[in-house]
Amino acid sequence: MKIAQVAPLAEAVPPKLYGGTERVVAYLTDALVELGHDVTLFASGDSVTQATLSAVWPRALRLDPEVKDHFAPMYMQLETVARRAHEFDVIHSHIDYFGYPLLRRLGAPSITTLHGRLDLPELAALYRLYGDIPVASISNSQRVPLPQANFIATVLHGLPKNLLSKGDGRGGYLAFLGRISPEKAADAAIRIAARAGIPLKIAAKVDRVDQEYFKTTIQPLLSKSDVEFIGEIREDQKQEFLGNAAGLLFPIAWREPFGLVMIEAMACGTPVIAFENGSVPEVLEDELTGFIVHNEDQAVEAVQRLGMLDRARIRREFEDRFTAQHMAQNYLKVYARLSQGRRLPAVAIRAGGGRSPGSGAAAVRTCCRPSDARRRCRSPLADAVVGLRQ
Repeated sequence: MKIAQVAPLAEAVPPKLYGGTERVVAYLTDALVELGHDVTLFASGDSVTQATLSAVWPRALRLDPEVKDHFAPMYMQLETVARRAHEFDVIHSHIDYFGYPLLRRLGAPSITTLHGRLDLPELAALYRLYGDIPVASISNSQRVPLPQANFIATVLHGLPKNLLSKGDGRGGYLAFLGRISPEKAADAAIRIAARAGIPLKIAAKVDRVDQEYFKTTIQPLLSKSDVEFIGEIREDQKQEFLGNAAGLLFPIAWREPFGLVMIEAMACGTPVIAFENGSVPEVLEDELTGFIVHNEDQAVEAVQRLGMLDRARIRREFEDRFTAQHMAQNYLKVYARLSQGRRLPAVAIRAGGGRSPGSGAAAVRTCCRPSDARRRCRSPLADAVVGLRQ
């Protein structure tokens, strides 16, 4: 197939430092190429890919201090995709709703993967207008706040099989990896580690919007516990950081759409202790790849049981469910269904918005275990922004 992958321009593909969406796009794109497909990646010029790179801007916007108007490169990217749409069997967008006006009018098969939170109040009104646009979720839990969207698949993330390898966990510390923000709850991780009597290492970025939280909530805790704050780390540093950890703490306080760090830890054979919020029950197997808990007391107790889990078994679970090739093969099933209707006329839209009765494909799940659909997610929704809505 000839496939277009449209990535956000905020980060390179893959990102130089933190960046979940762009990292997943990188893994998916390369896996599709390895499976023999002709892929064009629309991304920043400093991206590195096995696909054909189409760059409308030379550098990732977040790390380019000379960029004053981030929307100008985005519109250039959309125009470039529009002019070349006829070249592709399917267009796979990762830029959220920004591509909807274009994708609706192109008449080319397309799918948009939603990488961020879907509980924002404006989205219900937006999807009354764009209820015909085919979208994919990255967990079944992610869908819950926005049932009116035209979800046609859930595809869980994956990593290259050989990106990370099983570690021995002999570092004797707990790890926290990702972003410092209220919804990621690094303060809970610090309290859990302190009560368990285990050192904690934190490798995380601090966005501008979270500087106050870091200053008022996290910094005061750093001096009172056995905590090492490392800051943002590169991809090539994750193997040592996660592989040497006795366990990863993931005490999220919101409906996490996926949580890439969980499968990064699993790839290292490192068990995860996570709060039962968002996608956690769809990713982790309780008492197999980690422990799913409901509060800090249970998390402290789970720390004492980390040694019971088999790191080799955790690594095998990653290989069975969360490789980039699994992810790519599941997306290919979606592409095949979409491309059967190539160059169809634009979907008729009712005056009130949404798609006409009978239009659109029936939703399918392509990467979830049957039991996942029955699990309920009981998570508080923190006030945070993910992906393009950071």
